[in-house]
Amino acid sequence: MKEQNQTLKRYREEIVPALIKEFGYKNINEVPKLVKIVLNMGLGDVKDNSKSFNTAVEELGLIAGQKPVTTKAKKAISNFKVRAGMKIGAKVTLRGTRMYEFFDRLTAIALPRVRDFRGISDKSFDGRGNYSMGIKEQLIFPEISYDKVEKIRGLDVSFITTAKTDAEAKALLKALGLPFAR
Repeated sequence: MKEQNQTLKRYREEIVPALIKEFGYKNINEVPKLVKIVLNMGLGDVKDNSKSFNTAVEELGLIAGQKPVTTKAKKAISNFKVRAGMKIGAKVTLRGTRMYEFFDRLTAIALPRVRDFRGISDKSFDGRGNYSMGIKEQLIFPEISYDKVEKIRGLDVSFITTAKTDAEAKALLKALGLPFAR
């Protein structure tokens, strides 16, 4: 049998009962859970340089632990010199075991490596129980070698939950270990 992730085990044994007690859920299926984590990297600045584009996509793959999908422009925007169908970014959707492994790496290893880190903002909830945050540089992840980085890039991380309200989502993410600022 495959070993169960510690965060998932803690979610089932400790967090679910605590959320039921806090919000008064009648059914265990009402308890919010983390559905997926989406990593997105906009690469419009290197749209003409395919080598730099491929390097950035490989870095996102190393961070996520699975192959990214390149995103393409839907329509042409002449001011940005973008044509329809041009590669302008990369994204990865993590679910299941990989999602929890990435969550553990983010909270335990990557975020503490941010200089002057005092917690993440709790202002980025979307009103439907999902949370998004930006990471300014990919160097905080241990998988990225500092010597091989050609340019410092940021990425967006979105946590999609089944929570109905932002308060429920914040309680879930805080219980899972996301370090919100006080």
